[in-house]
Amino acid sequence: MNLDVAVRSSPIEGVGVFAARAFTRGEVVLAIDDSHIVDSRNPIPPGEDERHCDYLQGGKTILMQIPERYINHCCDPNVYVQTVNGIRLVLALKPIATGEEIAYDYCVNGYGDVVWNCNCGASRCRRIIHSDFFHLPLELQREYLPLLDDWFRRERASEIEKLEKHLASGLIKS
Repeated sequence: MNLDVAVRSSPIEGVGVFAARAFTRGEVVLAIDDSHIVDSRNPIPPGEDERHCDYLQGGKTILMQIPERYINHCCDPNVYVQTVNGIRLVLALKPIATGEEIAYDYCVNGYGDVVWNCNCGASRCRRIIHSDFFHLPLELQREYLPLLDDWFRRERASEIEKLEKHLASGLIKS
């Protein structure tokens, strides 16, 4: 059990994850339990929701556990996910105060065609969210590029190379 975070009612949506202590930029907030693989032999259990699945490299699907399954989306995230030595970690993108909701932008390392209405309330809320990283506005793709996980960079290498060339061309201002 992670005593550094707490699960409780969220103003963003339903239940969320909150900091039980302050975190500094770059600090590990929690490690993600990727042990519950969903496949033909291990389908999503009855009563579980597909929304609690995470879609990873090579089409691997993970049924997220508590508390990470309750990290909500935010268009102005304070954390991101990075794989370090084979373990996916939730890392502080900026300082997080005790009691602050922990939220990441689901589009970082995201792919697919899921679209939903956002309720994050951030000043830079995009309102309509498309799950694929490459559907983000170019300014956000530039901002999030350093946050992409290695597996995502490998699987989407040609698109990332095209994006980096486009950004380097100077057509998008910093």
